[in-house]
Amino acid sequence: MKPKIPYEEPDLYRTNLNQILNHTHPLFKLANQIDWLEFEKEFGKTYDEKNGRPGCPTRLMVGLHYLKHTFNESDESVLERFIENPYWQYFCGFEYFQHHLPIDSSSLTRFRKRLGSGGFEKLFEQVLDTAKRGGHITESHLNKVNIDTTVQEKAIAFPTDARLYHKMRATLVQAAEARDIQLRQNYKRVSKKALAKQARYSHAKQLKRARKETRKLKTMLGCVYRDILRKNNAPDEELAELLKRAKQIHTQKKDDKNKLYSAHAPEVECISKGKAHKRYEFGCKVSLATTSRDNWIVGVQALHGNPYDGHTLSGCISKIKQFCGWQPKEVYVDRGYRGHNYQGDTQIHLVDFQHMKRKTRAMRYWFKRRAAIEPVIGHLKSDNRMSKNYLKGEQGDDINAILCACGYNLRKLLAVFFLPKIIFIKVFKFVDQLSLVFRWMPKNLFILSLN
Repeated sequence: MKPKIPYEEPDLYRTNLNQILNHTHPLFKLANQIDWLEFEKEFGKTYDEKNGRPGCPTRLMVGLHYLKHTFNESDESVLERFIENPYWQYFCGFEYFQHHLPIDSSSLTRFRKRLGSGGFEKLFEQVLDTAKRGGHITESHLNKVNIDTTVQEKAIAFPTDARLYHKMRATLVQAAEARDIQLRQNYKRVSKKALAKQARYSHAKQLKRARKETRKLKTMLGCVYRDILRKNNAPDEELAELLKRAKQIHTQKKDDKNKLYSAHAPEVECISKGKAHKRYEFGCKVSLATTSRDNWIVGVQALHGNPYDGHTLSGCISKIKQFCGWQPKEVYVDRGYRGHNYQGDTQIHLVDFQHMKRKTRAMRYWFKRRAAIEPVIGHLKSDNRMSKNYLKGEQGDDINAILCACGYNLRKLLAVFFLPKIIFIKVFKFVDQLSLVFRWMPKNLFILSLN
């Protein structure tokens, strides 16, 4: 059924959050700026009118996802902080302070599955609409846009052959036990022992012995795989997919293309971005677009299959128009976009510092300004949960990238509401210091002049 709007009976002995919270707090102001009713209209279509129990309140679910990626929390920790923080509860639509968890952390997972990546694009659009209503993003911001790509790493271990064989065999054994398939041998004990030996031999540089243990693990995987094929001629869809992965892991070679790097996350790609400290990254590529002025994120897209950067430019520009409603006029990209296939009205500038003296002073300024997207990527990874993605599948990659961009823009909105207060305090302290020197100057007179 559709979620019901939470209603609490008025209580004479309980104080409304609206009365006890500071109305100048950035989170309080932001809660009143977002159009929450828009989510009710959009997401109400995904619920059945009659079947099932009522869903969780939409504002609560959306607000928790906003807070999770704004303050770099997990599904469990965001609920723990929700109970302790009245501003978070007001942001999520509650009138009175809550002493118990309103939902379980697994409800957030089911909500993500229900909406999909298309639903979470509405969350990102609403953040941009909030900034546009406040005048913080205008059409002039889209005159100059920076675009770059980064890697959103997946939560997997480094893919060594020995560990892949061991993990895939354990997954097959678990699937066979769930279907009452009696295996000739499951190799649980000996496989665990062989994996430990392989790690010790590799650490001691005894590579010949380490390779011997790796071959044992590969043989065990092959035995379990063939045993399941013999005893189950018509596997179901899930088991057939596991058997397909097991066959690929068992037969793939070092120089093969499109290798499998994880038993539970087959969508993972091996991507090299030329970093000295990290040769390879395992995850998916993400395309980002930021305004050269003020560094607002106006476009984000997860890219599967490790495409060439130049071939992603058209999709990223179309996402900017979808999210903002405005077409960017000029886009600045690095040399990784050489040979792009974009054909449209937007002018593409490829940064080339070898011929910088031929450019005008204004063009040189915007070329240097393109590098401002790099710290944005750093903040996304360190502050907004893009450094490691824990969500499942390709859809999880899309959702995590969008929510990271939401969290980054929400932090900027909070700074917008908080910054004038900081400036006023600094001015007040400066006047206070002046009043010590010039005792004839009244502070109140200066404050009235500011108003």
